[in-house]
Amino acid sequence: MIKVITYGTYDLLHYGHIRLLERAKALGDYLIVGITSDDYDKTRGKINNQQSLIERIAAVKASGIADEIIVEEYEGQKIDDIRRYDVDIFTVGSDWEGRFDYLNEYCKVIYIPRTEGVSSSDIRAEKRKLVIGTIGEGNLCRKFVREMQYVNGVEFKECDECFEDVDAVYIAVHPEKHYEDVKRALEAGKHAICESPIALSLAQCQNLMRLAQEKGLILADGIKTAYSTAYSRLLVIAKSGCIGEIVSVDSVCTSLEDGAGEKDADLSRKQNSICAWGPTAMLPIFQLLGTNYKSKSIVTKIIDKNLNYDAFTKIDFVFDKAVASVKIAKAAKAEGELIITGTKGYIYVPAPWWKTDYFEVRFENATENKRYFYQLDGEGIRYEIVAFAKAVESGKHSMYIEEPISSAIIGVIETFNKGEFDEI
Repeated sequence: MIKVITYGTYDLLHYGHIRLLERAKALGDYLIVGITSDDYDKTRGKINNQQSLIERIAAVKASGIADEIIVEEYEGQKIDDIRRYDVDIFTVGSDWEGRFDYLNEYCKVIYIPRTEGVSSSDIRAEKRKLVIGTIGEGNLCRKFVREMQYVNGVEFKECDECFEDVDAVYIAVHPEKHYEDVKRALEAGKHAICESPIALSLAQCQNLMRLAQEKGLILADGIKTAYSTAYSRLLVIAKSGCIGEIVSVDSVCTSLEDGAGEKDADLSRKQNSICAWGPTAMLPIFQLLGTNYKSKSIVTKIIDKNLNYDAFTKIDFVFDKAVASVKIAKAAKAEGELIITGTKGYIYVPAPWWKTDYFEVRFENATENKRYFYQLDGEGIRYEIVAFAKAVESGKHSMYIEEPISSAIIGVIETFNKGEFDEI
């Protein structure tokens, strides 16, 4: 029996895929099809798949061509698979010609001509054409626009105050303007993704959420960390019980901004610490422990009382069976790490944890420790854009930050803005 193996993403399975699989099958007696996992696709820069791994597997299986389907999850797996399944022929499309010649050491390599004029990327782009404009100036907007070029079917276009000729708006202005700008976008019938917090009070937040729902629009909370692979995986591991019951989450986010520590600095255009870092720092706490905390206390160092500008703020939460702490600052510096403490072990995410591509699960017996590495491209922004585009297309709020999380974050910020804190 001659065994043949081939690999691919097979997103939106089309005629070109089918022809390639048929030609691969014709090379031997038994065809093994490796379908790349979502995580592995991200490491290869393919972040905009329309279908989940389960959907892609089902589509290939339904074709009836593959004798066996496996999942490709890591670099170097092809060699392992060729050995494990005693493969005679490795084949792939001719657009990869030369790329897999190294496998000739293990089996015969054949490059199959691809079907001209058929492309999954073109199909995705045609199916999901989303034009996004931006409101705001500065580095955040520049990063967002730059990352859009990596997502098929998403385009940037300058927009005016009426949001003409765009389908959606990315908003990155001073937090005091978030509510009005988001409201204007929604009233104009545009989907919106806004840097967190999307409003400064719960009443404003609820009004925006209700407006979006009434108009059938997507309103997304733009905390890019939520979309990074490493962060989403550490949440899964933490919730799995691997480290036992979670008893504490400690989150630190700080930066030293020019002028922020000077009393005579012009702070009117700058975000204070709780708005700039609070949403990111509180995100893992509410996603892991829930939003029903029993109590919270806030201690802060205020630079400018008129602007309510905090140089440093510490927030402590008490839950039924756990505690949590947040340290945020724009005029003080600390190790920006995340530690999730459990009854069996803990998860350690090194600084800057909000941009992590790596974390460790540690135990009393160090030989049981595990390290996890994941690709991080564009600080998570491009993954955020993909999730936003998919939510718009499906009409479902499938973003990674649920409404109760956004509300809980805004609730803490509102408490701060009311002056309900202790000063140091």
